[in-house]
Amino acid sequence: IKFKKEFKILGSAHNFKEVKIKELQDVDEIFLSPLFKSKKNPQLNIYKYLNLRKVTFMKDVSLGGINNRNIKKLRLIKPFGFAGISFFE
Repeated sequence: IKFKKEFKILGSAHNFKEVKIKELQDVDEIFLSPLFKSKKNPQLNIYKYLNLRKVTFMKDVSLGGINNRNIKKLRLIKPFGFAGISFFE
């Protein structure tokens, strides 16, 4: 399938194995989640997040548990982007 240039394909990963699968799937950017504690998933935490980011060439997008309380921590790790429903509500 050919896509227009303005589209990016994003994948989601929670561990090393999933990051490598997304690379094989040739995604452009990757959601690494959940960065912070969420109701449904255990926290990836900042150190695991940074280690996952080191093993891939893809641009990282932080996801999971992002809110006003931890936005300063998010700025410290300097992700390519972030997404957070509770942050924008």
